[in-house]
Amino acid sequence: MLRLAVSSMFFHEYPVDEIFSSVEEAGLSGVEFWVETPHYWLRGHPLHELKAAVRAHPLLAPITLHAPVLDLNPCSINPRVAAASQQYAVEAVELAGAVGAAVVTVHPGRRTARRPPSRYDYEHFETYLARLRQAAEGIGVKVAVENMEPKVNSLLCTPEEMREVLDVNPWLWLTLDVAHAMAVSEGEVFRYIEACGDRIANVHLSVASNGRRHLSVAGNREACAFVRALENAGYCGPLTLEIEDQSFARPLSLEEKVMVLREERRYVARCLS
Repeated sequence: MLRLAVSSMFFHEYPVDEIFSSVEEAGLSGVEFWVETPHYWLRGHPLHELKAAVRAHPLLAPITLHAPVLDLNPCSINPRVAAASQQYAVEAVELAGAVGAAVVTVHPGRRTARRPPSRYDYEHFETYLARLRQAAEGIGVKVAVENMEPKVNSLLCTPEEMREVLDVNPWLWLTLDVAHAMAVSEGEVFRYIEACGDRIANVHLSVASNGRRHLSVAGNREACAFVRALENAGYCGPLTLEIEDQSFARPLSLEEKVMVLREERRYVARCLS
């Protein structure tokens, strides 16, 4: 059965336990915790606080994690940037094991220059995957790489490239970002599901429209079609709402964010009924 979750970044400015409590209040059954959630990250990412939040909210377990990505690039032409970026992702895998998370989502990186990725970039990517594989061995956490928006310097921004990487790395999984795929077309989402449906471990559910990304799904017929296609493909993992809270006409209060998630939950439930 599909579990509806939400990214903790929707509650960008709130403490960890308040985020978990709000997700539970909204009636969702999971949370994707961004390691860079400010209240957690800027205070030295205290492990005991995240563990306490997970224990206090068993209805949301197992959670998923999103590895740090802000200002990072594991395929950077700058060796120190690449090494630091890879290390942050490795530590996110280790954190996932420590808090009992089921999946950790990572970004593949990109070519630093705005040019198509080169052999050098793919060599960095292979080193990155090797480090992630080693970190994940024996801890029961799925590492899922996210499909990227179709930019000239992006890695893994087509279903074909993603399938090739998954075939070469049978331990690796996919986090399907619906809005990133929709930047090409609505049909691109279905192509990812058809090509990689057997290896999807997490779904970032939102929509794109008129150049804007990560919008609410409530009332969107295409989102309904995507959810049904995932269910028909046998997917039974988390549907993670990845909604940009700044896409609304004005800043939302905590209570309003909970109300938004309740409406998202009702809509997704209707899609599956």
